[in-house]
Amino acid sequence: MSYIPRLKQEYKERVIKALSEEYGYKNVMQVPKLQKIVVSRGVGAAVADKKLIDHAVDELTMITGQKAIATMSKKDVAAFKLRKGMPIGAKVTLRGERMYEFLDRLITTALPRVRDFQGVRATGFDGRGNYSLGVTEQIIFPEINIDKINRINGMDITFVTSADTDKEAKSLLTELGIPFKK
Repeated sequence: MSYIPRLKQEYKERVIKALSEEYGYKNVMQVPKLQKIVVSRGVGAAVADKKLIDHAVDELTMITGQKAIATMSKKDVAAFKLRKGMPIGAKVTLRGERMYEFLDRLITTALPRVRDFQGVRATGFDGRGNYSLGVTEQIIFPEINIDKINRINGMDITFVTSADTDKEAKSLLTELGIPFKK
C-alpha cells in the first residue's frame, strides 16, 4: 500500500462529508478541493546582489521539499535599476502529495511558532475562492537553520481552490485546519 498524506486522507474521509452537509452538494465532484499551493518570495535587493536569489531559491526548496525557480522581471524600470529578464524573486508551485504535506507542516509546526499568534486573517480571499497569506519570517519553518540565514525575509503563500465563492473556500480551508481569527 502506498503512502497517503494525513490531510489528504482527512479530506477524503471527513471534509467532503462535512462540506456536502453544509452546502448541500449532491455529487462528490461538486465539493471544492485544494488544487495547488504557490509559495513565492520577492527579492528586490537582488538587483544589486545576485547571490540573494540563490539563497531565496535554496530556502524555498528546503521549506517545500520541491525545487524552486527564480522569477524574472517582465519589463525595465529605470527608477529601480531593473532590466527585463533579471531575476527578482523565487517561487514554488506544489500539487498533490507535496501540497498536502506542506499544508500539514504549515498548520502543525510553522504557524504555531509565530510570535503572539492569534490566527490568520480571513481578509486574504480574492473573490474567486483563492486565499493568500503573508508570512513575515522564514525562520518559523523548522527546516531553516537560523544560524545559516543571512537576512530575515517573508514570503507569500497562495492557496488555489476549486471553490466558486470565498465562503466555500473559507469553509474548505477551515475544515483542513487553517486557524482563522475569530
